[in-house]
Amino acid sequence: MLGIDPGLTRCGVGIVDVEANRSAKLVYVGVVRSAHEMPIAERLATIASGIRTIMAEFSPAVVAVERVFAQQNRSTVMGTAQASGVALLMAAERGLPAETHTPTEVKAAITGYGAADKRQVQTMVARILGLDELPKPADAADALAIALCHAWRRNPATAPASGASGLTPAQRAWAEAERVARR
Repeated sequence: MLGIDPGLTRCGVGIVDVEANRSAKLVYVGVVRSAHEMPIAERLATIASGIRTIMAEFSPAVVAVERVFAQQNRSTVMGTAQASGVALLMAAERGLPAETHTPTEVKAAITGYGAADKRQVQTMVARILGLDELPKPADAADALAIALCHAWRRNPATAPASGASGLTPAQRAWAEAERVARR
């Protein structure tokens, strides 16, 4: 399971193996970086190259990407959206299934609280993966959280026990909101 926290300067990348009993093992964590002074096309090519290299080395079966979320800073959201598009394209080129998850959805899946702060997410990711230290930088921890969220959402058998559907209350609310929005 490959999780990607898209960004133009720092694109977090995390790979985890999740078992049917919900146990998870860290496979890889890192950040693909591009210099802010580079032209946008070169920055996107750098991100694509980094993701492509990681995919080739670890052969993930599934890709999960943080869904672009509305922010006040338009240039930030544009760069995040572009990096997200690159990540989804890399998955499609390899024929891998890919999905997106909102930051709130990821936080709720990992911590049980959709408004958790970065430190809470890092702490829970470290606990889930049995790490001695918090994963850093935050982009890398977020990528691991995205991968874990996706693993638990796509396979109710590996989701934390929280009701008949295997989803947390926040995940059920999110799924219902998505269902209503599709009408």
